[in-house]
Amino acid sequence: MADIEKEKQAKLKEIEALGIYPFGGRYKVDCSIKESIDKFKEGKSVSLAGRLMAAREHGKTVFYDLRDSTGKIQLYAGRDALGEEKFSFLKKLDIGDLVGVKGELFKTRTDEITLKLIDIVILAKSLRPLPEKWHGLKDVETRYRQRYVDLIVNEDVKKIFKIRSKVISKIRQSLDGKGFLEVETPMMQPIAGGAAGKPFKTRHEALHRDLYLRIAPELYLKKLLVGGFEKVYEINRSFRNEGISSRHNPEFTMLEAYEAYSDCEGMMRLTEEIIRNVARDVFGKEEIEYQGKTIDLTKWEKISFAELMKETFQIAPKDPEKTWIKKLEAKGVRLEKKQVSRTQLINIVGELIEPKAHNHPVFVVDMFKELCPLAKTKKDNPDITDRFELYMGGIEIANAYSELNDPIEQRRRFEAEGGEIDEDFLRALEYGMPPAGGLGIGIDRLVMILTNSVNIREVIFFPQLKEEK
Repeated sequence: MADIEKEKQAKLKEIEALGIYPFGGRYKVDCSIKESIDKFKEGKSVSLAGRLMAAREHGKTVFYDLRDSTGKIQLYAGRDALGEEKFSFLKKLDIGDLVGVKGELFKTRTDEITLKLIDIVILAKSLRPLPEKWHGLKDVETRYRQRYVDLIVNEDVKKIFKIRSKVISKIRQSLDGKGFLEVETPMMQPIAGGAAGKPFKTRHEALHRDLYLRIAPELYLKKLLVGGFEKVYEINRSFRNEGISSRHNPEFTMLEAYEAYSDCEGMMRLTEEIIRNVARDVFGKEEIEYQGKTIDLTKWEKISFAELMKETFQIAPKDPEKTWIKKLEAKGVRLEKKQVSRTQLINIVGELIEPKAHNHPVFVVDMFKELCPLAKTKKDNPDITDRFELYMGGIEIANAYSELNDPIEQRRRFEAEGGEIDEDFLRALEYGMPPAGGLGIGIDRLVMILTNSVNIREVIFFPQLKEEK
């Protein structure tokens, strides 16, 4: 590796000795490589730019592969067309160099569209060699850390991120078409609220106060409902100062949408419509493959969390913690001494009964009240919230509920939690917030499912990683 880098440095100096700046400047490009191929015409003159990805010498000629963001084309370099000076210059080029080329299109005897070069200029000299193959656990770590190299050599990775961009664009189109207004809310907040999670803490020196990177935009979006915006959404970056896993990144992308005069059922319909629209528009079909399983997006099922708890563990919402522990341990669930709070127990059990084997999306409804202090409860059962969690491929993708707009009950629940109370949010509720449905969809996880990716790092350009050694 060191020898190759020394050779590249030597070529760099040779180029500079010719009076050529090896890191170029503006270069006029007529079209993309894809356009030149799609609109091929024998003898047509074009000017392209991209990265050299392969070189093959054949006597007095050289063939290259040139790649840009849209595709790849073969280059044919001959001494006669290029001239002696330019042809000799080719020896100073390497795989990985960025070049600008001009020439005429033609087809080879094997019917491959090729550009016959009449000019080539260096736009950026690569000083590190590209890897030939990426394999093994060590290289997976390097792929995430050096995503720029991963994108150069791995077209499948680039395809995932193009799909991600299309998914987000289609979500926006769906919501904009329904009259939703896209908004922006603060990322730095005086109180970390709107969801459960440990926040990142920072300090604003001019204001002499601590602030938190948001764990969710929920409370600010609800304030906009109070202010008279009846349909709002934000595709937001949120932050949780917690563990990293195949499904969790400390910085993640969420869609949160709120609709006045709707409810949990309305959000269920909206969620199904958004995801089915995305699948149709991006993939042209309503079934996707995930980890060897076909997920049918034309079939959506509801499962009751409360009923599953009763059937699996004989646990009812009103049962005290001691009863929970006794019944869970009787079923072989091992609990640490610190895992004795009611909310912790619910989360443990929730993971045990998550839908994992379904070939279609599953809405888990009838969640216990402790799991969501911001949701309305069912009229016929105050211990159950009007809420759902959506699972696809065994992964939680979305969460929604009928929003609690009663300021008195909201204060009571905040006080029961024992944390810092957001008085400004309660004040907003006291002015009157319309009944509403609220929805959160994890964009990273949704893209995981849609692109058949097993690790969330595969769908985030630059995921958080441990310190490089």
